[in-house]
Amino acid sequence: MDYQVILIENDRLTLERLSGVISSTPGFTLAARYQHAGDALGQSAMFKPNIVLLDIDVKGNLALIPEFIASFPSAVLICASSHWDAADAEQMVQAGAKGFLVKPFSGEELTQAVQIFGKNGMARGSEVMAFFSPKGKSGKTTLIANLAMSLAAKIGEPVGIIDADLQFGDMAVFFNLEPKSTIVEATRDVKFLSPVTLNSYFVPVPEAENIRVLCGTKMPELAEMVEIAPFEDMVRMAQSLFRYVLIDLPPGFNPISVAASELANTTYMVAMVGGGYEVLHMKRALEIFKAWPDYESRVKTIFTRVSPCTDEERKILEKELEYPISAILPNEYLLVSAAANSGRMAVDIQPDTPLSKQISRLSKDIMGHRIQWGEQ
Repeated sequence: MDYQVILIENDRLTLERLSGVISSTPGFTLAARYQHAGDALGQSAMFKPNIVLLDIDVKGNLALIPEFIASFPSAVLICASSHWDAADAEQMVQAGAKGFLVKPFSGEELTQAVQIFGKNGMARGSEVMAFFSPKGKSGKTTLIANLAMSLAAKIGEPVGIIDADLQFGDMAVFFNLEPKSTIVEATRDVKFLSPVTLNSYFVPVPEAENIRVLCGTKMPELAEMVEIAPFEDMVRMAQSLFRYVLIDLPPGFNPISVAASELANTTYMVAMVGGGYEVLHMKRALEIFKAWPDYESRVKTIFTRVSPCTDEERKILEKELEYPISAILPNEYLLVSAAANSGRMAVDIQPDTPLSKQISRLSKDIMGHRIQWGEQ
């Protein structure tokens, strides 16, 4: 497809540079260029563009997005700025812009932006979910991997996983991935990135078209290189790429788990039924989360390896915990192991098992489909 591009860029030198990039990129034609957005609105209808690149470094140009969309209803509007700003990104999405690029951009970045944002645009109403466990061996990594598969299959939109269990993250192993870049490089580079370039740090899952994973550190000692502020900026930027962002956290309270939980729309506390102390640990963790005035709506609980996995057993755990339980998952270790060994997930290879059905039920609940226990 040949893209006819209208470029609006206030700075003369940048206008020349970006004009050259567009003209030299295969599949793109520079139909017209302007320094002032008002001139583009008044003069460029004759060119019938299907891409509009709008400079939002100019004060007031963000407010013109609805006018550009009305004037060029068949065009993909992509904003461009000298830096990424989460607040501006939210305003762009609300106004109807499809994508964002950091200036100056390359022809490859322009092509990727059209590929990433051309269909669905930047994620609208992106939801961040943090998965926390008071102690290790909770089954949360298994839960996240399978839940991401279920969500991606149901919504048909991108789902991102961030492995923030910095020292001992297993998400790359679960999906049989060999990342070139990890969360270390993503947080190190984030101040120079845009959503398009951040996307390349996420590894696509071969068996799932809509899932990408930002893998954890390659060595435990590298965990110290992940700083909190860049981590938070990276999560906010990832929201422009994915409808759902699932964050796998290390056990216990530490700076990363606290920061991710604060950022998240929902924090899921996960514990594996086994030794008898899980409910006590969950109750202690809940006491800390109660510092949030809205903790009852933001903090949800999940128990894994529950046997028997019945509504009656859920009610028993709920009574002991003295807090609602969002989901209980059965013990299907052999199924999970067999799936992971093949780089696939249980919900993918055996969607009719009790585990798969419970994860499907949870994904529907996350999507807002309120259902009763036992419904699929």
